[in-house]
Amino acid sequence: MNAGLMLRKQALFDKRDGRSVVIAMDHAAIAGPIEGIINPREIVQACVSQKVDGILTNKGFVDASVDAWDRCTSLVLRLTGGFTVLGGKFEEELIVEPETALAYGATCAAITVKFGHEYEGKFIRQASLAIDCCHTIGLPVMLEAMAKGTIRGEKFVTNDSQAITMVARMGAEIGADLVKTYYTGSPESFAKVVEGCPVPIVILGGAKTDSIRQLFQDIHDSLEAGGRGIAVGRNIWEHGNVDKMLEAVNGLVHGQWSVEKACDTVGIA
Repeated sequence: MNAGLMLRKQALFDKRDGRSVVIAMDHAAIAGPIEGIINPREIVQACVSQKVDGILTNKGFVDASVDAWDRCTSLVLRLTGGFTVLGGKFEEELIVEPETALAYGATCAAITVKFGHEYEGKFIRQASLAIDCCHTIGLPVMLEAMAKGTIRGEKFVTNDSQAITMVARMGAEIGADLVKTYYTGSPESFAKVVEGCPVPIVILGGAKTDSIRQLFQDIHDSLEAGGRGIAVGRNIWEHGNVDKMLEAVNGLVHGQWSVEKACDTVGIA
């Protein structure tokens, strides 16, 4: 047993319920200073104040906010990226070494694999080898499992339940310690995703939604289906009252709140 690996895994999930609230703030490396994360120190302070379990972000973001971090807030450092909205082809490259994540004090590393992409084989190999390196130095890996392409010749939507069931398991098979992926739209279909994946699954938020209620409903239902938490970003910090949004998602994940209570907290009908 690698004690470091086990200790870091335990740090990301609350021991009382085995769940985790991770706030994703890795967007600026791709899209620049998006409203909500323009000031890294400010948003980290909000997360620390609300006692979220972890923050997923990049090296520069940590450098710009380092004095705002708390010892109880886990860092999930992104290792892959290498493209931007200025014309990149969204092809994942390994741009940070696992040893760098450890030097930053990370609890976990984050790697994306776009299954079904024309460079799928390259992405899988890159992720699998990076996971091996991370595990050698005692660092767990969150694998963001994305799905595109076709099933039996038919294109599918981003959160297609069959595709997500497949890629969640594929991520576990190459050694991921937890998988970040899409909620599939219903507790019944997501329960099958969870059943088919032997490592914890947290749901991502995806593109910004105008329906906070639907976000809360998805979080609630994913947990009911066996999900272990969230790794959500812009659907929290782009909605205005960050403190209330953080309180609400913490309540849903760790407090077993109803969707109505979460909506009341942020002041929506």
